Amino acid sequence: MKLNIAYPATGAQKLIEVVDDHKLRMFYEKRMGAEVEADLLGDEWKGYVVRITGGNDKQGFPMKQGVLTNGRVRLLLSKGHSCYRPRRDGERKRKSVRGCIVDANLSVLSLVVVRKGEQEIPGLTDKSIPRRLGPKRASKIRKLFNLTNKDDVRQYVIKRPLPQKEGKKQRFKAPKIQRLITPLTLQRKRHIFALKKKHCLKRKEQAAEYAKLLAQRQKEAKVRRQEEIKRRRSASMRDSKSSAASAPTAARK
Repeated sequence: MKLNIAYPATGAQKLIEVVDDHKLRMFYEKRMGAEVEADLLGDEWKGYVVRITGGNDKQGFPMKQGVLTNGRVRLLLSKGHSCYRPRRDGERKRKSVRGCIVDANLSVLSLVVVRKGEQEIPGLTDKSIPRRLGPKRASKIRKLFNLTNKDDVRQYVIKRPLPQKEGKKQRFKAPKIQRLITPLTLQRKRHIFALKKKHCLKRKEQAAEYAKLLAQRQKEAKVRRQEEIKRRRSASMRDSKSSAASAPTAARK
């Protein structure tokens, strides 16, 4: 079995092949996320503690956290699950994955050094691999260099040298700083606030005009309704008078 061991403090990782199964027995029946003492790997590993982060079996199927078996299962996976990358929106697929329990059928086991021991491991703890890219966000650059809000962050951006061409000056590439507060961003913010205020006042004016127009229309409708009621009353009174006048003449006849 091969062991892929990473050491986050230096950014280095090393792949070692262990032929003797007795050295690997300490990993068997352990789950992903478990911390194991690595003393049995050799004298140089005395005092080291490693954490199991994953692995692949001999057919290349990856271990999945939360699947409590040492065999292979087929799971319906969707976006957000490990061991699966959807190709289309909302796509789900049934994939073969290995359980999170370590056994002898694995070809590669991934480990991370949690605690360093007494001796240095050549190729792992004795060399440091610098990060290729520095922080991009303004607040993280301030935190890295212990800057205040008044300091200019742009002077502290970690630049990357580009391959130099013959007869040309050395060029550097710097990342675009995110969440950087500049006079332009403040001006844009003020402009957005001014537009919001303008729209708010305009809405209030339109609402007042609409309320005024609605009150006027309701008043006109009320006047029309009263006139209609008055007209109907006068018409009904005329009808009643004419019917009362015609009744005695009919009685005389």
